[in-house]
Amino acid sequence: MMESEEEWEDGVSSNEEAEEKKPDGLIQLTFEESRVLGCLLEKEATTPDHYPLTLNSLHSACNQSSNRDPVTDLGTDTVEEAMEGLRYKQLAILVHQAGARVPKCKHTIENKFPYLTKGQQAILCVLLLRGQQTAGELRQRTERMHPFVDVAKAQEVLDELVHYEPEPLVKKIPAGGGRRVVTYVHLFCGGAENLTSVAEVVSPAGESSGDAVPAASWREEMESEMNLLRSEVASLKDELEQLKTNLGV
Repeated sequence: MMESEEEWEDGVSSNEEAEEKKPDGLIQLTFEESRVLGCLLEKEATTPDHYPLTLNSLHSACNQSSNRDPVTDLGTDTVEEAMEGLRYKQLAILVHQAGARVPKCKHTIENKFPYLTKGQQAILCVLLLRGQQTAGELRQRTERMHPFVDVAKAQEVLDELVHYEPEPLVKKIPAGGGRRVVTYVHLFCGGAENLTSVAEVVSPAGESSGDAVPAASWREEMESEMNLLRSEVASLKDELEQLKTNLGV
């Protein structure tokens, strides 16, 4: 943002603090709030020239067909309500920039979690946007936000989030019960016991939770890599279309 650009941030009344915080610490979000927060983190890192986002841009980001799981069709009212929820929980604000016709949306995750590194933010962002994933998937999908030199480095950052103080932000889901490898989930949308329960129930079609799952073949690994590349290309196309829309092209 240019230094000459003036902006002021909206405030939230002091009597609206801490009510959304669970007794055991970690603030809880609805699914829609987690999607909005993830989008704000993503666009700040990948398209900084167009961040903060207008409500229309945020709405488009929430409903992208790429890099989202699940893909959604949220209405503008729903996105606006989720943004209001994040403001109430002090995780986002509206900013009014000099010359701008409408206020813009900006996350303030640093207010609640001031010591998060860029790598930790990138991993949290992808977990918010795509749900349960492996360390390898997270390493690939954070490439444009914060590149990790290898899976081991991504694993190191994941371990930091699992043991984050004062409250863990991520939970490790062990392999087994239909899962080939260890996966990770964020803890902003439910307690660890709920996430474990969901992970145990969901398994590939036709497999029982107690069946052993064979290791992925080289063909499956190649197909997974190709799907990730297709997802990146689709994401770039979405951002190009958003840029054209912002420029009125």
